Amino acid sequence: MKFAKAITSSTVALVAASQVANAQVADDSRLNTVLERGSLLCSGHNGSFLGFAEVDDQGNWQGVDIDLCKALAAGLFGSAEGNLEIVPISWAQRWPSLQSGDIDVVIKVSGWTQSRDTELNLAYSRPYFIGAFQTMTSVDLGAKSMADLAGGTICVGAGTSTERATATYLDTHQIDAEMLTFENGDELRNSYYEGRCDGLVEWAPSLAAGRIDAPDGADAHVILPDVIALEAEGIIVPEGDPDWLDVQNWMLSSLWFAEMEGITSENVDDVRANPPSATVGTFLGVNPGYGARLGLPDDWAYNMIKEVGNFAEIYDRNIGSGSPYNLPRGINNLYNAGGVFYPMIID
Repeated sequence: MKFAKAITSSTVALVAASQVANAQVADDSRLNTVLERGSLLCSGHNGSFLGFAEVDDQGNWQGVDIDLCKALAAGLFGSAEGNLEIVPISWAQRWPSLQSGDIDVVIKVSGWTQSRDTELNLAYSRPYFIGAFQTMTSVDLGAKSMADLAGGTICVGAGTSTERATATYLDTHQIDAEMLTFENGDELRNSYYEGRCDGLVEWAPSLAAGRIDAPDGADAHVILPDVIALEAEGIIVPEGDPDWLDVQNWMLSSLWFAEMEGITSENVDDVRANPPSATVGTFLGVNPGYGARLGLPDDWAYNMIKEVGNFAEIYDRNIGSGSPYNLPRGINNLYNAGGVFYPMIID
């Protein structure tokens, strides 16, 4: 009888702790809005941002950013299927769409800049990708650096940090070149392919993907060595909503933690059935706490990994060795593989 009472007391304590954790989510948090609606409205693209947000031949969204949207929806609802809507928006529409509630979160390789941080009432997650802005140009022009494009035209995306960084670089290096801006990613890239501009500035992964897809072949184009800027890409939510921001940060940390522990979409059920440590058990929802503290089910990380895999799986599938782009991960690796990323402590 004493044993039964102890179990009952423990159960009540766990339920109470869970209720307290859930109650700590602010009533006006976007997290509650999303959960009550029963679906996540996540940013897409108004064209194709190769490797990150693109539509395949069957009309399905795919890419690193899309997989992060899927992971978030799976964590919130158990599965992204039927609970996720990808909303096509341009770069310039990101912030108004977030602030108006047309989307719940911006997962659209968006750079963390001072003006966005301080003037637009936006809050950034930890970066999930470090990208370099560079320039692609036609081999026929014979350019060896950005300086060789003086007197020509440069194509960039309108309303992006790429546009500002390029303008600053041209001014700083006294390169007299005209900038042409485009809202649509496909229009931007096609304008370059059609010869309307001498150089195309995007971040390196997009340039590498665009070079592969060039109508006249990849060998007809070269990516110049000049690094215009490095940009940390993060997930964006409205400022003043720490509960919703916490979910974004712990989602990213969960994907890195799974990678570090060797937990994949293929073996997650086996690991969950026999966790190698109490920490992994907590992470996968075998032990309580990992979700309740955020106002989520305790198996939310398990659901994410089951659906999209760990961060390495997401990267490799969309832009790494398992994709047509085959981009080395480099600085975007975990710290133990020579990169800069690491999971936070699970206690």
